[in-house]
Amino acid sequence: MMRAFAALLALLICVSNVLAAVDPLPFKDRAEELRFQNLTKQLRCLVCQNESLNDSSASLAGDLRRDVFEQMRAGKSDAQIKQWLTERYSDFVLYDPPLRGGTWLLWFGPALFLLIGSGAVWLTVRRRAVAQRNAASSRNDNVEDDW
Repeated sequence: MMRAFAALLALLICVSNVLAAVDPLPFKDRAEELRFQNLTKQLRCLVCQNESLNDSSASLAGDLRRDVFEQMRAGKSDAQIKQWLTERYSDFVLYDPPLRGGTWLLWFGPALFLLIGSGAVWLTVRRRAVAQRNAASSRNDNVEDDW
């Protein structure tokens, strides 16, 4: 019974790997393939959001890869392809969005939060140090001289 279960499990794993495989595209040469891989690494999968278009196995990512490939074959430059995708899906499709009014928080937000956090830590440490000094001086004032 265990052998049958192990064999079924192995079969399911093999089938899932075959189904998850990315359809190969008919590149003219290695340079075109490298250009395609470089371009799709710069684009975000709209379904997965944490994977590049190159790495995603989502069906929408496969459709977008085919669209990018067709536009490459049509003679469009990388910038034109990115422009086409951003017109269709906004700047979110780019891993490196341009600096605009709507994206300034993406660019400067981490530094802003770091500065705010550092300021809060500095202020807390300073207040505690002042409170300890005040407590120590009030204890010294309350001590009677035995001399």
